[in-house]
Amino acid sequence: MTIPTSSSISVAQARVAVLGAGKMGGILLQAFLKQNILRPDQIVATVAHEDRALALSAQWGVEVTTDNLAAAKQANVILLGVKPFQIAGLMEEIRPALDGTKLLVSFAASVKTAAIEEAAGMALPVIRTMPNTPSMLGAGISALCSGKNVLPEHLQLASALFEAVGRTVVVDEKHMDAVTGLSASGPAYIYIILEALAEAGVKVGLPRDIATLLAAQTTLGAAKMVLDTGYHPALLKDAVTTPAGCTIDGILELEEGGLRVTLIKAVMRATQRARELAAG
Repeated sequence: MTIPTSSSISVAQARVAVLGAGKMGGILLQAFLKQNILRPDQIVATVAHEDRALALSAQWGVEVTTDNLAAAKQANVILLGVKPFQIAGLMEEIRPALDGTKLLVSFAASVKTAAIEEAAGMALPVIRTMPNTPSMLGAGISALCSGKNVLPEHLQLASALFEAVGRTVVVDEKHMDAVTGLSASGPAYIYIILEALAEAGVKVGLPRDIATLLAAQTTLGAAKMVLDTGYHPALLKDAVTTPAGCTIDGILELEEGGLRVTLIKAVMRATQRARELAAG
């Protein structure tokens, strides 16, 4: 099967191989199925061990194998879900199955499209993406960037797949390490904030389950306000902060504690680490 090279390309025409259906690969695969974006017969996945392949095949209702080459031969869209240091070996393994009609989509952190193109040993379209774990619930955000052989219809197809598990943005590849530091690592930062808010609720007398629910729903609602209204977060913050009220006292404590600077530094440090990984 080959990828059409016209504007009529659609997800329905895709035969997708998820090479490395581990943490993120498994999240994406299950989301595609749960949201009826892909049929089970459109997907083949690979894992490292035969017993796990059998278990996941029964669980997901799709073909799961340990043979990356065989899976790649069946597919016209190949998702590269292995760890960054495994990409070179995987590309060597599947090279006999590759040709210029197959679209490669990598979510291996810090591995550049040029490196994948070079490993393929031929001109073929490569898209690099960085999703995050809320994709499991269709609430993810994925950034995509294009290699030099990517056509608009390739990007359209990849965007359609990842929009199935959340929102997407298209960026220049030079920004992908920053994406890793912000949105890929970001859920962990938010979980720490949520945990701290819930602990604070317990400290001031709330039952733990109620404190956790209040913290989580408040975070969800605040994020939705930003996304749905399009207002700057500072403007929304000011709308909550009444003169001489409770919120301004809380904000003062956050500023004195350096929360804002600490979060900025966290993103900067994670971005730097992504750059270090990219440099080898």
